[in-house]
Amino acid sequence: MASAALRFGTDGVRARALSELSVDYVYALGRAASEVLAAEVFYVGRDTRESGPALEAALVAGLAASGGEVCVLGVVPTPAVAHLCAVHQAAGAMISASHNPWYDNGVKLFAAGGRKLDDRTQDRIQAVLDDLLTAPQIDVLDSSPGASLDASDELVDYEDALVGGFDGLDLSGVAIVLDCANGSNHAVAPRVLRRLGADPLVIADVPDGRNINDACGSTHLDVVARLVEQSDDSIGIAFDGDADRMLAVDENGDIVDGDRIIALCAMRLRSRGSLRHDTVVVTVMANLGFRLAMTEAGIETIATPVGDRHVLEALDAGDYTLGGEQSGHVIFRETAMTGDGLLTALHLLEIIVSEGRPLSELAAEAFTQVPQVLENVVFAATFDPEEPRLALQWRQPNCSSGHAGVS
Repeated sequence: MASAALRFGTDGVRARALSELSVDYVYALGRAASEVLAAEVFYVGRDTRESGPALEAALVAGLAASGGEVCVLGVVPTPAVAHLCAVHQAAGAMISASHNPWYDNGVKLFAAGGRKLDDRTQDRIQAVLDDLLTAPQIDVLDSSPGASLDASDELVDYEDALVGGFDGLDLSGVAIVLDCANGSNHAVAPRVLRRLGADPLVIADVPDGRNINDACGSTHLDVVARLVEQSDDSIGIAFDGDADRMLAVDENGDIVDGDRIIALCAMRLRSRGSLRHDTVVVTVMANLGFRLAMTEAGIETIATPVGDRHVLEALDAGDYTLGGEQSGHVIFRETAMTGDGLLTALHLLEIIVSEGRPLSELAAEAFTQVPQVLENVVFAATFDPEEPRLALQWRQPNCSSGHAGVS
């Protein structure tokens, strides 16, 4: 019997693979999702962890239990799964533990159309999952009435959509160091950049099942920073393990975080008249300097609780275009259902090419960073999807102490 202690949460489940996150648990989760989401088609992807194939087999069997068709993508970025779900109005799942070490894994679920699950749907899946986990032992090898298909060739549709969205962008003059984190973007990102004319220096693109996020990727930027600085390249780009977020490094080896990337993209979209309602959505972790710069630029800022799910809810509720997190999880709502590290990188590269100036200058002009200390605190907050404003009591920044935050 699979353990009932592990709970399916707001963005799926993540735990030690093949022990806490057992094949029985993942099979039961697949069955619960299949029953509640009731989709005719599911798309399933995974990252490069060595536990991925075993968990994929269990999840596919569970999803097929209700007779649906399961399209197995293999190793793909999380945003590719969401994209194909949106194109085909299918539900989906991604097997990944994002930036965690190789020995962890997880499952994220998408409702039909590639949307994140709402609270009610999550609760229903959890209830069915609880019943299954307390039932007698289930043989995950039992035949399922549904069918599973190899859909790995459909990944090209995602790549075509990215390239097509930047028609006319020529990256031949941009020197790029590309850190793929030995994760799910190790093949896709280099192919897309080369199709747009780039000749990137690619690192951490040889996954072995255990080297995902290992001293590489967006959580370990020292390697890509050193390479950029030593080679006088224009920019370094680093993804996390499942490629739904990215961070950049400028030509001096300095980190350009999500706040600065969002600020640059917000002002770019506004100059084009494409920033709907002149509003950007961020979380409470956004630097105060970002908020002040947006106000000066005539852009309203909406703050949500931490987590891309909350950002996405606010984007949809207010019909906004752009939102994201300081960690580099950026959502371009007109073209994507979730954060997309490669899409974000392409927007940033387009700004560099269009402006004809180095990233260091552009990032410095985006805003003046306020000294920031992030602390976990308890506060009263209300969030109404019909009126996406988070009620917070903000402390006035104390310049003498260099602290700014929320209470």
